[in-house]
Amino acid sequence: MKQTRSVQVLFGASAAALFLSMVLTVPNVYPEAYIGGQIGTTIGGNKLSSVALTDFSPNGSMSDRSLATSPLIGFKLGYYFPQARWFGLETEAYHTTPHIKQQSTTISIPSNAVLRDFGPVTGGTTSAVTSGDHFRVITWVPVNFMFRYYKTRLQPYFGFGPGIFMAHIKTTAAGFEGTQNSTKLGLNAKLGGEYFFTKHLTAFTELKYNYTSFDFAFKDRSFGFKATYNPILLAFGVSYHF
Repeated sequence: MKQTRSVQVLFGASAAALFLSMVLTVPNVYPEAYIGGQIGTTIGGNKLSSVALTDFSPNGSMSDRSLATSPLIGFKLGYYFPQARWFGLETEAYHTTPHIKQQSTTISIPSNAVLRDFGPVTGGTTSAVTSGDHFRVITWVPVNFMFRYYKTRLQPYFGFGPGIFMAHIKTTAAGFEGTQNSTKLGLNAKLGGEYFFTKHLTAFTELKYNYTSFDFAFKDRSFGFKATYNPILLAFGVSYHF
């Protein structure tokens, strides 16, 4: 019995050592340039908040507009510097469609506000169910400043950089049909981990945080408004290092 137990302990210790060597041991040299594809979904911040109705002077306000959960698809391209392997630069782009839901909405207009192309209005507060709208956002991050721990196969990292957010809304509500666009500069930040299966092939998981403020001008009978957009996204992907 003691011999059998000793064999089991030895086997368990060997298996644990093998697992740790696979996770923690880093190959002699890692290539530093990479290209990857990514898919994911929004997991938080699914709304347009701080909504200001810009067709009124002073501006009216609207309750937050809830957004649908959206898939994400995109790519990234990056490079870590051999002289400072913990630091790199990355560019990425991804596409989401967080459509605006049909929902109960409260609208407030200041007393004696002036409506563009109409004139003074009485103002007040009203609630109604507003129709949903098609909403698309293309995010391009020209440069993420990337920081990683590079001495193991499993490499945690974080990064941040300026993002260019290109939004498109298509309204289908009767009497308000039309499209609106807004392109704004904002923030992209990420936190993740990457595992090196080989010197060239890796898999990664990361959380992304976006922040910007869109400004949709009046167009095609759609009302003009400003709103904050700050979703949290979860992405998975594979990369090829060379």
